[in-house]
Amino acid sequence: MNARPSYAIGTGLFILLGFAALAYLATQTTSVVSVHRGAAYTIKARFQNIGQLKERAPVKIAGVRIGDVQSIQLEPQRMDALVTMSIDKQYNDIPEDSSAAIFTSGLLGDQYVGIEPGGSPDFLKNGDEMVLTQSAMSIENLIGKFLVNGGPKSSSPDSAPAASAPASGKP
Repeated sequence: MNARPSYAIGTGLFILLGFAALAYLATQTTSVVSVHRGAAYTIKARFQNIGQLKERAPVKIAGVRIGDVQSIQLEPQRMDALVTMSIDKQYNDIPEDSSAAIFTSGLLGDQYVGIEPGGSPDFLKNGDEMVLTQSAMSIENLIGKFLVNGGPKSSSPDSAPAASAPASGKP
C-alpha cells in the first residue's frame, strides 16, 4: 500500500512538532535556559536544613528570578549548610537585613531560595552573609507532628455520655 504524500507530510510534521515540544520542555525544566546571563555578585546564607535544594536552583524575590544557587557546602564546625548564591548585578539593591527561606514550587516541585527584602538603607555586597534564614519545611516532620499532637481528640472517660433510660418503660 502506498500512502498519500499529504499523509506522509502531515505525519512528519506531527513528529517534528513533538520533538520540538520535548526539546522545549527539556530546556525549561532542567535549567539549561537559566545559564548565567552576565555580571553577578555572591551572597551567602546558612540553613539548618536545606531539604532537596540543589545547585543551580533559582533565587527569587517576589517570585522573580534574580539569580541561582552557586554552591552548597556542609560547615563541619557549625553543622549547618552554607549556601552560596549568585545574584545578577542588576539586583544590587537588596537590603542587608533581608531574610532568606527555602520554599517549594507547587506541591511536589523543586525547591528554591526566596528572599524577603528588609528595610535597611544599606545593601548586601559581594561576599556578604545573610543572617536571617528559615530552613526548608520537611513534610515528614509536619505529618509526624500532626499524628502525635494535632490528630483528632478522642473522648475522655469523664465526658462519656450518660446512660439513657430504656424507651419501652419496662425494667
